[in-house]
Amino acid sequence: MSHNHIGVAGLGLVTGYGWGREVFWDGLCSGKSAARLLGGFGDGGADSAWLARVPEGGDPADGDGLFGRAFMASGREAVADARMRGWTPGERVGVLYAGCFNDMYAWREVSRGNARRSRDFVRAFPSTPTAMFMKEFGFHGPSFEVSATCSSSNNAMLTAKQWLDTGKADDVVVIAADLSFTPEVVAGFAGMGAAVVDIEPQEACRPFQEGGRGFPPGEAAVGFVLSSRSSDPYAAFLGGAMTSDGYHATGMDPSHAQAIRCVTEALDDAGVHAEAVRYLNAHGTGTEQCNTAELAFLEAVFGTDQPSLYALKPLLGHCLASAGAVELAAGVMAYERDVIPAAPIVSAAHPRLLDGLTSFDGGITLKTSMGMGGYNSAVLVGPTTAV
Repeated sequence: MSHNHIGVAGLGLVTGYGWGREVFWDGLCSGKSAARLLGGFGDGGADSAWLARVPEGGDPADGDGLFGRAFMASGREAVADARMRGWTPGERVGVLYAGCFNDMYAWREVSRGNARRSRDFVRAFPSTPTAMFMKEFGFHGPSFEVSATCSSSNNAMLTAKQWLDTGKADDVVVIAADLSFTPEVVAGFAGMGAAVVDIEPQEACRPFQEGGRGFPPGEAAVGFVLSSRSSDPYAAFLGGAMTSDGYHATGMDPSHAQAIRCVTEALDDAGVHAEAVRYLNAHGTGTEQCNTAELAFLEAVFGTDQPSLYALKPLLGHCLASAGAVELAAGVMAYERDVIPAAPIVSAAHPRLLDGLTSFDGGITLKTSMGMGGYNSAVLVGPTTAV
């Protein structure tokens, strides 16, 4: 397989901080969590929960549902951004949607018998936003949904690269969207002991620090344009890898063999030596399982010469299928803005963990995602000199 020089040509974001790329960046740089204390949770809706939920917004013409409006807004912003950076769409533009629960709010209404019109039912299909997005822009390349729990975004990005490398598409728009935290979903994750919604997120979520309990739920829709034909990309998308534990529906393989292999194969695919990786943009849920797994591959792959670490879930929440995309977007923007908006450290921490806003020194960034069910993924991005 040939490897094209692929760049991140455009970005679009809708997050718990609000609508738009600059709102996202300003929110991260504030060092404050996007989560708010919201009511309507627990038995009978009597409890409150900390949640980085996407606020109301978007174009009403995109429909009643917040999911569809956020999906379209992130994709539009990414395409507009790419055009401003000198990108012109090719004849075959593919679209990949990375999702997990999809439009849970719409399905909630359907299950309650509130979908009175056929269009209310159709908007709950995961294929509908992609179809409408491709119609709006006249894109006619390949398209489908990628779903691999919390690794969905990375897996979609790697699928996009395969399409570009093999000539199946001239350009690819990847849209990761998960606005899923209904009371039922929040209760499910909290019941598993993974989500923590009863205390302030930066106290609950402490990746690579002492005293962490888990992650705050988050929502996001994120658009990327990947292309080898942009004159001013944010960064080069170098490659990556995917593996599966084949071990348990929720737990990680305690040997960490497949997570380690994933990172090793990602480096090989990208043509990057371990010592060239300057930053790890970690999955970083703050759970003991995730901390142990990521520390295991750091030791196995990098030894004593480990990259600097940062994890953004204390700020953004865990955005499920869109987690990898929203965190990678921050890592990609660092190449242009010369700063990493890392989460502030709140307790005793790993010696390589970055503390708050940190000057960005360039080099290669490794982004890992580790999905529930043993879905491991890793991608690497670098400076535009590689494009």
